[in-house]
Amino acid sequence: MRSLLLILLTLFSITAQAATLEDLQQRFSQVPVLRTEFAQQRTISGMAQPLNSSGNLIIAQQQGLWWQQDKPFSLTLLLTESRMVQIMAGQDPQVVTADTNPQMFQFNSLLSALFHADRRVLEQNFTLGFTDLGKGAWTLILTPKVSPLNRLFRSIQLHGETFLNNIDINDMQGDATHIRFFNQTTSPATLTDEEKRHFAS
Repeated sequence: MRSLLLILLTLFSITAQAATLEDLQQRFSQVPVLRTEFAQQRTISGMAQPLNSSGNLIIAQQQGLWWQQDKPFSLTLLLTESRMVQIMAGQDPQVVTADTNPQMFQFNSLLSALFHADRRVLEQNFTLGFTDLGKGAWTLILTPKVSPLNRLFRSIQLHGETFLNNIDINDMQGDATHIRFFNQTTSPATLTDEEKRHFAS
């Protein structure tokens, strides 16, 4: 559940010269397809070394989100309005829908709110703190205020300029996650045939 929310929050990967949260939301809707690479580092209490992973992410407004971790092992997560599919190398796909796991699928509603920049739904789940840092830079701090989010996370900070560049997550167990996004591109504006197959899997 925690890992899923980390992925959902990447939906703020939007082009903007930020002045307000409303500006980010408006420009978000104008990006039909975003592609980015990511590098994630998790620092876990009691572990001497952080856990590092990396891969690629595609966010398509009409299809959903495709997260492909390549290192240290292959992990695919597909999120759409109707299902969540997780695929690990050598294992059968795990599929979650509203019927099979209603609690887990509540996060899909949060995905939809982020995906469509629905501030009303965000404010139902988080206290929002948006800061314009000037010259296009911005920070958005999400402080969970409802269960189960407020039992999992202390705070979630998003930092960006033209795109979302970093996410910093502090959870209630004292662990921390840092995700960096780079090589973002919005071209081509439609999915390639190979990318369409990702979302059809």
